Amino acid sequence: MDQTERIMHAELLRFITCGSVDDGKSTVIGRLLYDSKAIFEDQLAAIAATSQRRGLSQADLALLTDGLQAEREQGITIDVAYRYFSTPARRFIIADTPGHEQYTRNMVTGASTADLAVILVDARRGVLPQTRRHAHLVRLLGISQVVLAVNKMDLADYDEAVFARVRDDFLAFAAPLGFSEIVPVPMSALEGDMVVERGDGLSWYKGPTLLQVLERAPVDAALVHAPFRFPVQRVERLGEEDDGVERRGFQGRIESGTIAVGESVVILPAGVSSTVASIQTYDGPLRDARAGQSVTLTLADQVDISRGDTIAASDCPPRCEKSFEALVCWFSATPFDSSRRLLLRHGTRTVRAKVDAVACKLDVNTSAQVPAPSQVAMNDIVRATFRVQQPLAFDAYEANRPNGSFILIDEVTNDTVAAGMMQ
Repeated sequence: MDQTERIMHAELLRFITCGSVDDGKSTVIGRLLYDSKAIFEDQLAAIAATSQRRGLSQADLALLTDGLQAEREQGITIDVAYRYFSTPARRFIIADTPGHEQYTRNMVTGASTADLAVILVDARRGVLPQTRRHAHLVRLLGISQVVLAVNKMDLADYDEAVFARVRDDFLAFAAPLGFSEIVPVPMSALEGDMVVERGDGLSWYKGPTLLQVLERAPVDAALVHAPFRFPVQRVERLGEEDDGVERRGFQGRIESGTIAVGESVVILPAGVSSTVASIQTYDGPLRDARAGQSVTLTLADQVDISRGDTIAASDCPPRCEKSFEALVCWFSATPFDSSRRLLLRHGTRTVRAKVDAVACKLDVNTSAQVPAPSQVAMNDIVRATFRVQQPLAFDAYEANRPNGSFILIDEVTNDTVAAGMMQ
């Protein structure tokens, strides 16, 4: 296997960067890309020219992610910028999320598929209210692995006591949130210390660099060990058996768990049971498969299955109901209207939905529940009760993120107006 093939088969880690405004999120990503040799020469030339026009003495690496013209003019990030890079150890997708509270919906979008969060803190300013808000949001969205990146250590004279104070403040605040791991790393993204290379200014720090933490972080461990969930994307006709009965294959992506030939499954919402007869991929048949793989399943029995159905582990099936409670982040600039015609897309299934009641609003600064607002506006996160036209096979978001999340679509405009987490 050559180097290109090794990279393509390496594990993929999705992570977000977040923190207070101007803590250096975009610069950290630019440094990761630059020091890992993931920048083309023409890209580097373009940001060097832009930096020179701004009167800067060196290339502003933040421009690698601040792609919108408004961001370039203001020097802030106002949208989610996605970037890809790889090392011999792993592939990465980075989401640089906005820092300001008015862009909560953008952060929710970036964090929804992330395995890990890099929370930036300016060493001089310490843990700020916005830092705390992002930590609450990160945990709410199911991310349990965090890197506390104490940035701009060069502006704090690389003082170990400054780093220790910020680290201890954050760990004390975050203790009740239940993160599985918090790795504090001092760094200077501008100078390149402890991002990819160790640098010269932080000789007292003996821990891993940011890139080393990212390369070693566990990926998809929880999803692999979760119960089997397989939303059907497409039904394929495979020809006829000797007795004239048509064989069908059910195609899709395994969202969680593992499956093997001969294992028992249940098809929802019908509630019919069967066993897996075969598992096919583009490269040939498999005896077993796991979360993240796209496969074609065939079953031992003739079962009426269509797109939007779920094939699940029979010994641990998901809930299958027409009503449920969820936390919802409202995306639309138009406030929520109970008369609005909504579609709910969950996995591969799309159904008509109605919001029965809004119970309360979530304070994103504290995760506390406050009385329901008179009007649900953009960036609000509320707890609401839903009713849908057909049953959905779902899990609680905290236990199974892919099978516990959904989006709401305006049936008239086809705009995505909200994202939800089932409770």
